[in-house]
Amino acid sequence: MIRIVHVISGLETGGAERMLAKLVGAMDQARFSNVVISLTDSGRLGGAIESSGVAVYCLGMKRGRLDVLALLRLIRLLRRLQPMVVQSWLYHADLLSVLAVKFFRLPVLVWNIRCSDMDLGQYRPLTRWVQRVLARLSAAPGAVVVNSEAGKRQHERVGYRPRRWQVIPNGFDTQQFRPDSTMRSSLRKDWQIPEDAVIVGLVARVDPMKDHATFLCAAQQVAESRRNVYFLLVGKDTETLVPVVDAKGLTDRVRALGYRSDVERLLPAVDMLCLSSAFGEGFPNVLGEAMACGIPCVSTDVGDARRIIGDTGLIVPARDPVSLAHAVNDLIDRGAAAREQLGRAARARIESEYSLARVVDRYTALYADLNASHSSGR
Repeated sequence: MIRIVHVISGLETGGAERMLAKLVGAMDQARFSNVVISLTDSGRLGGAIESSGVAVYCLGMKRGRLDVLALLRLIRLLRRLQPMVVQSWLYHADLLSVLAVKFFRLPVLVWNIRCSDMDLGQYRPLTRWVQRVLARLSAAPGAVVVNSEAGKRQHERVGYRPRRWQVIPNGFDTQQFRPDSTMRSSLRKDWQIPEDAVIVGLVARVDPMKDHATFLCAAQQVAESRRNVYFLLVGKDTETLVPVVDAKGLTDRVRALGYRSDVERLLPAVDMLCLSSAFGEGFPNVLGEAMACGIPCVSTDVGDARRIIGDTGLIVPARDPVSLAHAVNDLIDRGAAAREQLGRAARARIESEYSLARVVDRYTALYADLNASHSSGR
């Protein structure tokens, strides 16, 4: 059995955290033993990971800070757990893990990069410093996993020179995320939206990367010419956008739900899904989730969005509300039958290219290969 320890910055509900939870829950427990270490706390996903039979440890590090004591706790925990592979997720976990593994000197280390062209000026200076250090240390891990070709190209530009790149996209459980016509009527009653209205959804936490400002500007343009279109905001802190919504005259057209853990239940009630991100995306999970639910997508041209959507939706430039509004209107004008046809094609694309089982197989093959190479070398 191959013992794997996953080290991640935290366990809130971002794309990396959710992919980690899906991965450890789906791996063959007869071949792989998984443990998850959060540098901070158990967040919203720790309990769900533990319920799948995977132990979770938390180091209590303050968010946005590097902590020598947390590094020492990580080293002690790795000594006790005796992993064969250490898989780190996200920049801060990559840095602490490479330091711990160099000190520990035993397991194989794999980094996991989830972003592409991050506008680091929008975030704390520490993140920029960490990325520069990681670029210099990028030959240390046995492999660097990226979930997008865009992420690989961007990190090569900033100086990453790993021994081995491995592109493994995100994977989706098409039984959890699936079309469900029964939810449409009941949810629209809850949201006080007419049955025949068109609903445009945006599922994203409030963050500079997600660019809610562009989405709301586009929504305002669409709403000015169309009376029967509504907009759904789902994600952490979206309820704080109500003053912006009101200022744009969209009070009656927008439903801001805040954080929800049941996105798979909500998506089948919308007619199209928007991704308005300005930068930084690698493989946006929400695109795959919406497509698996049979929902056509309109996305900005970020990360691998164009590759993911293919010909099942529309791509527009980032930070361009006029183009985004035009694409939304385009899908509205095509009518329900055309959107349903695109949605069926979108789900088929996820089933054939991005199923969870297929992605888990790629991770497990990587871990087995690295472990075998390390064992023979040792």
